[in-house]
This record gives sequence, C-alpha cells and structure tokens, in this order.
Amino acid sequence: MRRYLKRRQALIANPKYQLRSPHTQNNTHSQHINNHPPTLHNLVRLYAARNQIQLARHVFDQIPNPNVVLWNMMIRAYAWTGPFHQSIHLYHRMLQLGVRPNNFTFPFLLKACSALQAIELGRQIHDHVLTLGLQADLYVSTALLDMYAKCGNFFEARTIFDSMSHRDIVSWNAIIAGFSFHAFHDQTIHLVVQMQLAGITPNSSTIVSLLPTIGQANALCQGKAIHAYSVRKIFSHDVVVATGLLDMYAKCHHLSYAQKIFNALNQKNEICWSAMIGGYVICDSMRDALALYDDMVYMHGLNPTPVILASTLRACAKLTDLNKGKNLHCYMIKSGINSDTAVGNSLISMYAKCGIMDDALGFLDEMVIQDSVSYSAIISGCVQNGYAEKAVLIFRQMQLSGTDPDSATMIGLLPACSHLAAVQHGICCHGYSVVRGFTANTSICNAIIDMYAKCGRIHISRQVFDRMKKRDIVSWNTMIIGYGIHGLYIEAFSLFHELLASSMKPDDVTLIAVLSACSHSGLVTEGKYWFNSMSQDLNISPRMAHYICMVDLLARAGNLDEAYSFIQKMPFEPDVRVWSALLSACRTRNNVEMGEQVSKKIQMLGPEGTGNFVLMSNIYSSVGRWDDAAHIRNIQKHQGYKKSPGCSWIEISGVIHGFIGGDRSHPQSVSINNKLQELLVQMKRMGYQADSGFVFHDVEEEEKEQILLYHSEKIAIAFGILNTSHRNPILVTKNLRICVDCHNAVKFMTLITERRITVRDASRFHHFENGICNCRDFW
Repeated sequence: MRRYLKRRQALIANPKYQLRSPHTQNNTHSQHINNHPPTLHNLVRLYAARNQIQLARHVFDQIPNPNVVLWNMMIRAYAWTGPFHQSIHLYHRMLQLGVRPNNFTFPFLLKACSALQAIELGRQIHDHVLTLGLQADLYVSTALLDMYAKCGNFFEARTIFDSMSHRDIVSWNAIIAGFSFHAFHDQTIHLVVQMQLAGITPNSSTIVSLLPTIGQANALCQGKAIHAYSVRKIFSHDVVVATGLLDMYAKCHHLSYAQKIFNALNQKNEICWSAMIGGYVICDSMRDALALYDDMVYMHGLNPTPVILASTLRACAKLTDLNKGKNLHCYMIKSGINSDTAVGNSLISMYAKCGIMDDALGFLDEMVIQDSVSYSAIISGCVQNGYAEKAVLIFRQMQLSGTDPDSATMIGLLPACSHLAAVQHGICCHGYSVVRGFTANTSICNAIIDMYAKCGRIHISRQVFDRMKKRDIVSWNTMIIGYGIHGLYIEAFSLFHELLASSMKPDDVTLIAVLSACSHSGLVTEGKYWFNSMSQDLNISPRMAHYICMVDLLARAGNLDEAYSFIQKMPFEPDVRVWSALLSACRTRNNVEMGEQVSKKIQMLGPEGTGNFVLMSNIYSSVGRWDDAAHIRNIQKHQGYKKSPGCSWIEISGVIHGFIGGDRSHPQSVSINNKLQELLVQMKRMGYQADSGFVFHDVEEEEKEQILLYHSEKIAIAFGILNTSHRNPILVTKNLRICVDCHNAVKFMTLITERRITVRDASRFHHFENGICNCRDFW
C-alpha cells in the first residue's frame, strides 16, 4: 500500500497524469492514461482499497482489456459498499466480454445477491459455479450456503453445508448466522453444539452471530453462558461482541446487565449507542431512552444515525412527547435523514400517536419510498384517532401503489372494519389473511374475531375462535366480550367457565368482559358474585374499570341508591367515568334529584366531554324543566364543549353511507324521505306512537314526531330498505346510544318489512326480529 501511495504522489506531481473529477476528464487526459496500463491497474487497486469506488470505476472503464483480478476487485468493491446491483452488472459484462470468472469472483458476487435478497439470481450463479466445476472450492461453497441461508432457503443451505468435504470456522459461522438471522433458535444452538463436536472452537464471529437469536428467544440462561464463554476467551472486550451482549440482555429484559456492559465500554461506536437506546425502548423505559439520546448528542457530540433516530422517535410516540418529536423531525430535515424510510415510518407513527394526523398524512405523501410499514403506521394512526373511514381509503391507496399489505397492515385495518361495521371489507381482509398465511398469527385471528363480532356476525367469530391452533387470553376475552355486546350471556358464561377449566388463567380484562355481559343482560346477582370472587378466588385486584362495570350493572337494573352507596365505599376516589355511569341511569329512570347530585360531582371533577352535559340537559328536558336544560346547555357552550351529533352508517355493496340526524344531503334523500313517511303511516296503523319525551325542545307534538322520524338510525334503515333485496337483513351502526323512540320504531319496521334489522349503538347490539328486540328493552 505504501508503494502505491508513493506511486500516486509521483503521478499527482506529474501534470501529465493528474486526475480531476470523473466528470471533468477530457479526451486528451484519457489518451495519456491509456498509454500506461500498469499505472491504471495500480490506480484501480488504490482507489478500491480506499473505498473511492467512483474513481476506481472511472479508471477501470479506461482500461482496454481488464484481467480477471481487476474485474474481481471492482465486483468486490460494489459487493461491500454498494450499490449491490453494480456487482451483478459487472459480472454479466465480464461474461459478455469473454472473461472467465474464477473462484475469487463468486464469493463477492454471492455477497451482493445476499444483500439484494436476489435468490433467483443466486441460483443462476450457482449454475455457473457448477458449470465451471468450482462447487468443491471451500470459499465458493461457503458463499453459496451463506447466500441461501440469508435469503431464507435453509434446505439448499443445509444441503450444500452437508455436502462439503471440509468445513472451516467461516463455513460453520455462515450456516449459524443464517439460521440465527431468521430466528431459528433451536436449530442454531444445535449447529453450535455440532460445530464443537467437530473440533471447531467458536470465535468472536460465532458469538456475534449467535446472540440475536438468543435475545429473540428470551433465552437468558443461554445468554449468560455465552457471556461467560466470551469473558473466558477475552471476546467481551471486542466492541462488536459487547454490543451483541448488551442487545441480548436488553431483549431478555435485563436492562441492568445491558447498562453495565454499556458503561464498561471505553470506546463506544454508533452501534453501541443504538443498541442501548433501542434496549430502553424494548423494555418500555422511554424516558431513559430519551435521556441517553440527549447524553449522546449534547455530552458526547455524536450525530444520531437513522437507526438511533427511529428508536428515539418510538420513545417519543410512546410518551406522546410531540415537542421532542418535532425537534427530531427538524434535525432530520437539516441533516437529510428524512429520506430514510425506517426513520420516516417512525416519524409517521409518532405524529399519529400524538394525534396529529394532518402532519402524519402530509409526511406520508412526502416520502420518496413508501413501504408496508409506512402504510401500516398511518392506517393504525387513523383508527386510533377516530378516522376509520380514512384508514380504509388509505388501504385502497396502498393497494393501488403496488405495496403488498403484511400482517401488521391487517392488524391495523381490521379494527377500522370493526368500527365501521364494514363486513364486506372485513371479509376481504379475512380472505386475504388466509391466503397469505397470516391467520397462523394469533393477533390476526383475535382481530378477525373482534371484527366479525362488531359487524354482527358473532357466529363466524366463534368459528374462527374454535379453529385457532393457538389461543392466548386476548382470544378468550375478545370472544366473551363479543357475546356480551350481543346480549348472549349464556354463551358468554359458558365460554368463561370453559376458560376456567382450561390451563389458561383469566386476567383483569376477562372479568371486565364477564361483568359487562352481566350488565348488558341485567344479571345483578351473577355480577356481584364474580366481582367478589375476583380477589378472593381469582387473585385479581379490582381496578377502576371493574367498579365502573358494577355501577353500570346496579344502576341499569334500577338500583340507583345501591349504586350510589357502592361508589361511596370504593377504596379509591371515583373518577368521572364512574359517576357518568350512574348519571346515565338517572336519565333512563328520570331521577332528577340524584341526577343533580351526580352532575355536581362530575362538574367538580371536570366533565371530560360533552356527554355528561347532554345527559343532565336531557334529564331536565324529559320532565319539562326547559329553563334548567337551557342553563346546562349554556354552561356546556361556555366551557367549549360541543354536542356530538347522532350519526349512523350502513354498508351497501362494500360502500359505507353515513347519515346524521335530519340529514337531507344524500343523493337519494327524496326517496329516503318518502320511505320514512310511508313507514310512519304504516307504523301508526299498527299502534305506534312517537315517544316525544325524547325530543328535548319546547315545540308542538307534531313537530316532535317529525324530528324523531329523522333520527340518523331511521334514515340509515330506510336507505337500507331501498337499496337491498327484499328480506335481506340490515345492519346499522350508530355512534350514540339508541333512543327509546327509535327502539320502539324499529320493532314496527321489522313487522312491516319482514326483515331482521340490527342496530349497533355505543353500548351494545340490538337484534330486532318479528317486532321483538333481543335486549328485552333493557339497555
């Protein structure tokens, strides 16, 4: 190398051979260089050795007939630093020019294939190897098995490995690294044991390859054994091994060990900082992650890498720390890292988790490369922030872009189908998940169970549940909750007892599901029993959600005084949600006196939303106290709370149609109005009388009747009748609880139309058929 440098200095000193930028070389200069092939050969070697690939390639292209050594040198340079496809391009050009590759060509070329995950191209190169008779070469066969292993074809990798007459440490490390990279923990450990039985001692590269699968398998004991081995062999002083160890401990949720290794490192590279910050994020120590990031940047003056930025943004998302997230975004723009797809995905997730969907959507549009993670992050964000319909539209955009949805996309999209009761979209998601093999994932199946339950197809939910190969507690809870919201308490309790008899233990969410099922069905005695059994028999401490369920159960059943007393005996201070459950029952029972007491409690705590104002206003309106109702509405307006309008939607042929109360904006508005008036006439003939107590305005009875007729769920049902085949069931979803008048009206509609009509409101499902609702007028 020194000889090359001296030669280069001599060349630089001689104006005849000076090289300017590759883009500024003139014909005269090229002519001078072509007169000195040995000089060009040396320059290619020099620039390649110094990773100045563009200069090396420029000089290489000046050489009339490069030999195989120079071709190998350039292929290797691109294989190590990229762009990897250039290695492949050079190889094909080499063959076209009649240059015969040798055993040194293929290891570099196969490395490029591994980086590109180009397994078909790798197979073609494998054929070339066989044609040239180089398959027995140790380096070539090792490169082949490495390529197949990294591309996920373990059968071919193992076949090549087993056929090798001689295996060195590099061969063993290649096969171990491949299995470890794809998280085949048991096979990886078995290979390490076989390696030692063959008389090969693991080296530091073996340890570095082995540690990731140990962390992923959470095999702490094995990790400690490897750590001890590394200390004995003095590998632990190697920064790469040390980083692998701290990453392994973090993934095994032993942060204290990871911190000790990190603090003991004298020289920390960017990978060390990245592993430690990522470890904090894995272990949910988000504030520690942000503190370490600040220490790295402000105390040590290091610039964050894209990987570090992605981890730090995940911490910001978890903490909903928008200010820190925006600061990182500014740094990304200034440094140009905002073009990195992984960092961009983390930024989208951060904005979505912080509820800033406009910025998340804006950044998605700005991204140069959008992958499945980008779309999954934005879809999940839309659903979490109440934009389920937008999530479905973005999914369509994803499909049009040619990006294949993955399992994470489905986990994000299925809740959107659940929220919208978009069963056609949900069925398509289910079918796609089956075809792609995603249903082997328990979380996907849980989301499918929830989707069908919330789309009114509870029987399909049970079919999916029964066919699951592996269920977790979320599977059981989702199914029990599904039965509860459909009012199927017998099925809910049957499944709960089946869970108790299984090897799996119920958790606190299970008891919320059971108590909710009791509440929806008015099973006060059963609810009290299971609430008391939580701590006594199941070793589950009741939390606020369980107390809310009990207050709701008692109050719905009309036991308002008992519910009030239950709240006062709570072991911790009741929050607004507890009092709201009681206030809702006060509205149903028209108990103005208790409603006023509860309302004052809520006002002292802070109402947290418009719902409690509306409930109290409705209580006053129902007994004709219009001035008091107006006073509550004025307080609501003064404090900046707006009443959520009643909104209902229905899916027809995969298209979701939404309506608000009194809506006249739909293209079929005239037909809908005519149908509603027609239904009203028929209902009156059958004995229907509008329950004007649920119109909270001091207006004439006839006007109240018309106001009630145009509640959003009635409009949606009329639209469904007009646009679906006769006798087809209708499913309507509403954002608020269904009122008594609508509940009575839908019963008459089922008799008139001879259809099953289901309304999913904010509380539960109401299945209407033959003039009866399965809730038995208890909701």
